[in-house]
Amino acid sequence: MNDLKDKKIIITGASGGIGNSIVDKLYQCGACILASGTRIEKLEHLKSKFEKIKILKFDISQSEKIEEFIDNASNELGGLDCIVNNAGITQDNLAIRMSIDEWKKVIDINLTSTFLMSKFAIKKMLKNKKGKIVNITSVVGHTGNLGQSNYTASKAGIVAMSKSLAIEYAKKNININCISPGFIKTAMTEKIDDKFKEMIISKIPSARLGEPEDIANAVLFLTSANSDYVNGETLHVNGGMYMA
Repeated sequence: MNDLKDKKIIITGASGGIGNSIVDKLYQCGACILASGTRIEKLEHLKSKFEKIKILKFDISQSEKIEEFIDNASNELGGLDCIVNNAGITQDNLAIRMSIDEWKKVIDINLTSTFLMSKFAIKKMLKNKKGKIVNITSVVGHTGNLGQSNYTASKAGIVAMSKSLAIEYAKKNININCISPGFIKTAMTEKIDDKFKEMIISKIPSARLGEPEDIANAVLFLTSANSDYVNGETLHVNGGMYMA
């Protein structure tokens, strides 16, 4: 049931650690993938590793070009069955020091652009009378986090937005769900000070950071037929750090 043979899937933020793992997992299960990101050299590396995937450089901050991107990506794939909205940014600061630009940039890219990517993907899926959208959120969107009022707001917003979209399009056979990663081993977490990392791990019942593959496994489930009756949900992958 995890067979994704010939499923046409867009993956944004594909050039990062989690994105790489999602591409790998879905590719191995037979999906036809278009990988998108802002770093062309990273995308070309993916192309050399998985020669059958398609790549398309795109910055999701260009909100006025998102509809064109979805059109181009769908044309490249020959259709659209799923989209995995994995791209996002952080720009941390304490609230009293946070500028309106720092607030708006994170909200605009993480929340508004994810909405627009979903909106224009849904338009394609309505023609097919089916589809799946997986939005990547974060554990801190549920717990809050020091210095991340903009990021946590954007990620919490994605959860609420996804529920609303799921209600709107469930009867059209379109499933919209979220995955909320905890602390995952990536280039970003490698930069965390060892003492702070130990403090984080001490709060995780599984007593370790997650692997990018843990998120990819969850994406595989939500893009496969195994999740056909799962809609408007958030799948928490955090080693027990936060239990909804």
